[in-house]
Amino acid sequence: MKPARFSFLSALFLALFLIVPSAHAFEWNEKSHKGKKYVPIKKIKEFYDFKVMKHSGRKIIITKPGKGGMKLEFHAGGQQVLMNGVKFIFSNAIVLLNGSYHVSNTDLVKVIHPILRPDQIRSAKAFDTVVIDPGHGGKDAGAVNSLGTEAGYNLKVARMLKANLLKKGFKVIMTRDSDRFLTLKQRVEIANRHKNAIFISIHFNAVGRGSSRARGIETFTLSPIGVAHYGRSLKASDYEARRGNYQDSANIALATAVHWGTIVTLKERGMAVPDRGIRRARYSVLTSVNHPAILFEGGFLSHPTERRLIHSRAYQQTLAKSMAEAIAFYRKATLNRPKGNQR
Repeated sequence: MKPARFSFLSALFLALFLIVPSAHAFEWNEKSHKGKKYVPIKKIKEFYDFKVMKHSGRKIIITKPGKGGMKLEFHAGGQQVLMNGVKFIFSNAIVLLNGSYHVSNTDLVKVIHPILRPDQIRSAKAFDTVVIDPGHGGKDAGAVNSLGTEAGYNLKVARMLKANLLKKGFKVIMTRDSDRFLTLKQRVEIANRHKNAIFISIHFNAVGRGSSRARGIETFTLSPIGVAHYGRSLKASDYEARRGNYQDSANIALATAVHWGTIVTLKERGMAVPDRGIRRARYSVLTSVNHPAILFEGGFLSHPTERRLIHSRAYQQTLAKSMAEAIAFYRKATLNRPKGNQR
């Protein structure tokens, strides 16, 4: 039997290669709100051939029943959206305009469309190399608790991920393979030396004293143009295109595969952790890398339960194996695009 995580990923990626109307010819009925463009959820339902739309409290749900079915759950007034259970943190809240709920055009173009139509991701090129970036190292230990350091855990998981990827036939580049310090610029330079690649930066989270209840896995991709870094307000420089923005659609597709594959695998193996979602940020290693890039946070070293999980070899191995499987699946999804849709 095919594992549940790959049944999900199949539904999310491969089963969605359908003939749909041209986005240019389709009438989206855009509306302006606070200087941004928005489209009605009912138009998203129509364009992507969802069959049912209903409201449940503050939730707006559209579904496509049957094989390869999909369910999108929008939260009115909020930025959290579930796509077949995968949590995404949209760049803008769902708003009510003229009696109809709307999604920002940014979130339609930069999240919904790449996930529902991976065959139309122009930046999803064939690749044979994975650049793994174990965060921190040397004089920079990262987060620290009584069991270990973030730099140490990052390196352990990175080495395990490398071993899994080599077995699958990938070429693997490590930005560091020992406890040494690298600047962010050096990490980017290493990544950009290699062609036909993707980039994954591995980290673990932590918060200060009094906030040890925070826990869970989250995955970051580069904020699109005009979208702020996670946790802060918008500023003028956010409207400047970064090198990584040319990969926006591929970034979100890669993040989806890795994030959800990991969440589901941990649950299957009795090590479930909360899903904190796929988020947007302007970390240096995301803004300047030429390749599709994500930053993965594998749990909180500051949480009493997760710190013990993170310290266990079983948890580290599960993270590494699930990430490797998700990367292989992402490559399969992007390579198996119908010829007519390759752009």
